[in-house]
Amino acid sequence: MARIAVVLFNLGGPDSPEAVRPFLFNLFNDPAIIEGPSLTRWVLARLISWRRAPIAREIYGHLGGRSPLLEQTEGQARALEKALSERGHDARCLIAMRYWKPLTREAVKAAKAWNPDQVVLLPLYPQFSGTTSGSSLNQWTVEAEKAGLTAQTHTVCCYATEVGLITALAERTLGGLEQVRESTVGLPAPRVLFSAHGLPRKVVDAGDPYQSHVEATVNAVVAAMAVEGLDYQVCYQSRVGPLEWIGPSTEDEIAKAGREGRPLVVVPVAFVSEHSETLVELDIEYGELAEERGVPKYVRVPTVREHPAFIGGLAGLVERAMRSDGRPCSHLNRRVCEGRWGRCLHLSSRKAEAQSRGGDTK
Repeated sequence: MARIAVVLFNLGGPDSPEAVRPFLFNLFNDPAIIEGPSLTRWVLARLISWRRAPIAREIYGHLGGRSPLLEQTEGQARALEKALSERGHDARCLIAMRYWKPLTREAVKAAKAWNPDQVVLLPLYPQFSGTTSGSSLNQWTVEAEKAGLTAQTHTVCCYATEVGLITALAERTLGGLEQVRESTVGLPAPRVLFSAHGLPRKVVDAGDPYQSHVEATVNAVVAAMAVEGLDYQVCYQSRVGPLEWIGPSTEDEIAKAGREGRPLVVVPVAFVSEHSETLVELDIEYGELAEERGVPKYVRVPTVREHPAFIGGLAGLVERAMRSDGRPCSHLNRRVCEGRWGRCLHLSSRKAEAQSRGGDTK
């Protein structure tokens, strides 16, 4: 039986108040986050992490001074190992966090020590962006080459409309709707806000497919829910800095619902685990905003975490990736982005292959 190392990629988070500033430095020193010369980026990362550390410590103070992301990712890893074992695979799930421990190099070291026959790279970002999945996968390539890890490697690039993910999100959302409806009789029908982490507009304009993937996920969830006349809106949270970001913003949509006296069900559509953006930003900060703006009822739907359908979907992705031809593999085994998204990882892989052959990508 082949030994399979499945590497789960996520952002990571500080494990103590003292770790907040170095975590932020690692984040802003990533060329996928701040483009430009390495020295300029290093200086900016030092400055931004120094300025933002006090605010971030206050945020993590609501969570006991540390991020819960690693613990929850470990739970997903164990659940996925169990699902793969039940499907007849000898698999070990490893965790590679991009900006805090366990870092990618640690996951590479663990994978090499286990000596797998195959490696499957599985970002816990259903919707692809170069700032998340792309950055994590690039870092894996660098560290794997340094360590001399030569096992056959397969890559899952995106799974925005994978059936297990959509089933889990639809069930969570329907549960939130039922909770609101039971306590808002006589009020306007609730609105569902599908909230995703935002991106600067210039990133999307440069060809990043993330926004289109988020919209595809929402469309699939709404179809799976099959609620006639559902009132819903895609929106984006976590805006920082002076750049223009994709919208509409979650804050603006909460204010709009308040003006209309409309109850809200808020669904974190791009996060698969709980962390500061859900437990603090959505629950506390936006919950307070909703109360201030007169939203009569505010319910935040839990992330999919270890939902059986989601974990089953991940197991299917692992199996599908191992049957792929070595190129990055979506849940459809082909490129799912429209042609205009030039930063699609699947397309980038084809370009690299063509360049190595001296040809084109047609």
